[in-house]
Amino acid sequence: MLEPLFGSVNRERILVYLVARKEGYAREIARFFATGLYPVQKQLERLEFGGVLYSRKAGQTRLFGLNPRYPFLTELTALLQKTLEFYPPEERQRLDKVRRRPRRKGKP
Repeated sequence: MLEPLFGSVNRERILVYLVARKEGYAREIARFFATGLYPVQKQLERLEFGGVLYSRKAGQTRLFGLNPRYPFLTELTALLQKTLEFYPPEERQRLDKVRRRPRRKGKP
């Protein structure tokens, strides 16, 4: 939907994902949208270099989120929230579900 504006469908997907879930890592985003890992990594790198995203390490995983210091964060978030309204309902429900819990103790 915003591909002409952002220049890449993967860039749009990453930003929508991060607005919906607050943080994520490259493989998680690529799996969610059933796309290749490398294009997602390249877009995350470009967005971080541009100051739109931040990254932090959590163990061996590099988590990304929207940079709170980005000057147009409010406007960008509003635009992406509006975009989410036009996503199919089942896609929005998948984006809202965040299942992150530790592994069960003693699980092989």
